[in-house]
Amino acid sequence: MATKPPPPRPAPLLYLATPVVADPAQLVSELPALLAAADVAAVLLRLAPGDERSIIQRAKALAKPVQTAGAALLIDQHFGQVARSGADGANVSGIEAMQEAMPSLKPDRILGVGGLVTRHDAMVAGEAGADYVLFGEPDANGERPSADAICERLDWWAELFEPPCVGFATTLDEAQMFAAAGADFVLVGDFIWQDSRGAQAVLIEAGQAVARGFEASLAHATVTGG
Repeated sequence: MATKPPPPRPAPLLYLATPVVADPAQLVSELPALLAAADVAAVLLRLAPGDERSIIQRAKALAKPVQTAGAALLIDQHFGQVARSGADGANVSGIEAMQEAMPSLKPDRILGVGGLVTRHDAMVAGEAGADYVLFGEPDANGERPSADAICERLDWWAELFEPPCVGFATTLDEAQMFAAAGADFVLVGDFIWQDSRGAQAVLIEAGQAVARGFEASLAHATVTGG
């Protein structure tokens, strides 16, 4: 009996990182239109330094517009403030931070893990219950792997493991490449906010780039029988 081919993977979605937020007022006003313009699954809130109360207040202010738009709000690094802020989860860096965050986030909230330098680290995170693994973000010195190396890691993960993988894209070309390589989500940030054409126009383009990458991967799978 012939075996059925595996179902095609779902189309990858955008994951939007905010600018570093000290005062959320402008972002609160911008987000509804921005999230309505593109298919954004989640927003990663990057926060300027502050005390616990200010972190919670800034996250609270952004949780409602993000969630009303049908997206999840994750706080970058500050996992201890997730529950009181109404956020949906946190993104942390490295295995040690993941282990610290687990008790307060799992099983009810999302825990994403980046800072995974080796394949072994990624496998440890996946086996421990990370909701996604993130590849390609800059380290503390601003260094990151080449786009080709990130593609290779995404392809490896998508082929072998169940938890979603996220590719950190710094350009539209990378967004397309990472979607083609097997990313379930493509994280976009600074280049969206810094473009003179405005964040909405560039976010729409990022969504189109992700769609092109996904279509290319389906066409390749059809040709190769994969």
